[in-house]
Amino acid sequence: MSSYLPHVIILIGPTASGKTELAIEIAEYFKTHIHNIDSRQIYKSMDIGTAKPSKIQQKKIKHFLIDIEEPTNPINVKQFQEIAQQSIKEEIKRDNLPFLVGGSGLYMNSITKGFFVPDVPPQNNFRKQLEELGQEKCWDLLKNCDPLSTKKINFADHIRTIRALEVFYVTGKPMSTLKVQKPPHWKILELGLDRENLKERIFQRTKNMFSSGIIEETKQLISNYGFDLPILETIGYREAKDVLNNRSTIDKAIELTATKTIQFAKRQKTWFRNKNNPLWLNNKNLLKDAIIKIESFLS
Repeated sequence: MSSYLPHVIILIGPTASGKTELAIEIAEYFKTHIHNIDSRQIYKSMDIGTAKPSKIQQKKIKHFLIDIEEPTNPINVKQFQEIAQQSIKEEIKRDNLPFLVGGSGLYMNSITKGFFVPDVPPQNNFRKQLEELGQEKCWDLLKNCDPLSTKKINFADHIRTIRALEVFYVTGKPMSTLKVQKPPHWKILELGLDRENLKERIFQRTKNMFSSGIIEETKQLISNYGFDLPILETIGYREAKDVLNNRSTIDKAIELTATKTIQFAKRQKTWFRNKNNPLWLNNKNLLKDAIIKIESFLS
């Protein structure tokens, strides 16, 4: 039996770090495709607010796992894990080099580390109640019902704390007892992209989103799918909704979106350092450093 393991390349990094542009250059050099691992770019009609690769970029390099579902049909981590792993396996069968790119750490690790994710859909009303309680009280609740998870989840990680409570609420079982890992038989290289000027990049991209039409895109999404579409509560779209409802000005929406995005990027960086530990690329020559690391990995 052959001991050869398929090689898989991963590029991770916080939002606005320039993953899309660098990934396309890497994919061109190695003559491969890109698998998108972003929790919002999987939905159709959400282009500007998710900073989706442009049509020109997608024409230049084929992207998988983009525009695979309507915004009204949310895909949870388990479902995405299954769809993505199948897509990657098909790429391997074609003797191509799978190249995964994204900033959604949980989605990425569900694929590459193969952990089982409880198939529990979001409990929106329950989540709102937990949000109102605040992180400290949520943490105390989690210590009572699932103390093992509190050893794996950072105290400040509000999102994962709520998710663990949500799983317990639905299943009656601690999430720590439901998670198992079965990594795929791949040899994986994880590259990390970070920027010293990330805050400035986020502010600039936020301005570009609003000047490029995120408000009009949000208006169209509301027209097509309804005002209460859950994904319109995510960063950028929520602020655009407030402008449409005359609850905010464009300048305030830009400032708030950028602030929330900076906070989100900080959480992403913490996740990548704690959960992934990639080889961080040299910012002085990203493409050259990436090529050197990938060629060494493939040799």
